[in-house]
Amino acid sequence: MSPTLDEMKTIAREAGEILRAGYGQVHQVEMKSLIDPVTETDKRSEEFIVSYIKKHYPDHSIVAEESGVHQGSNGSCWYIDPLDGTVNFSHGVPIFCVSIAYAEDGVMKLGAVYDPMLDEMFSAEKGKGAWLNDRRIQVTEISDLIRSLTVTGFPYDQKSAEMQQALDLYRRFSLQAQACRRFGSAALDCCYVAAGRMDIYFEITVNSYDIAAGILLVEEAGGIISKY
Repeated sequence: MSPTLDEMKTIAREAGEILRAGYGQVHQVEMKSLIDPVTETDKRSEEFIVSYIKKHYPDHSIVAEESGVHQGSNGSCWYIDPLDGTVNFSHGVPIFCVSIAYAEDGVMKLGAVYDPMLDEMFSAEKGKGAWLNDRRIQVTEISDLIRSLTVTGFPYDQKSAEMQQALDLYRRFSLQAQACRRFGSAALDCCYVAAGRMDIYFEITVNSYDIAAGILLVEEAGGIISKY
């Protein structure tokens, strides 16, 4: 049995309400690394999503940011970031989201990204398109880098070679594009490209649960995904 897009959007919206309720009330922050935090709200959101999947789709696998891999018995897999933008959230910056994606045999089928602060639901279904709330969305047609508004993110290991690569790319895009932004949420970065708000998103290192839904959104909105 497979989920529907409407079902996934409902899950994302309910998890988003958990984030909204916890916003501005961060009492405990744990550090997964020097600059990579996790809050009690991350955990509550993920527990809600994982519990729903295990109840309704017990044979499906799950890849979740906080609890890792839950191995299922078939080729169906969910990718969950219960709070993408935890650093923003923990500092009271209202730029964060819930990201959920569903794949069958390695092919992404459904994706939903919900921004609870703006009440924006980005969603996509393989072969059927991408939407922002109830409106179809598509990427921009801008092809000149100098006219492009770009967005990126950075690794959590500040001393790594990847960080130096990321800083170099940021500098190059800043000098050659119209501008380069950093919002702190890879899932929303992808959504903004899909919705035509941004033209290019690039990042050196990123996790599957961060961008699984975002990749499908960009593709279904007419965009191109590539490695560099």
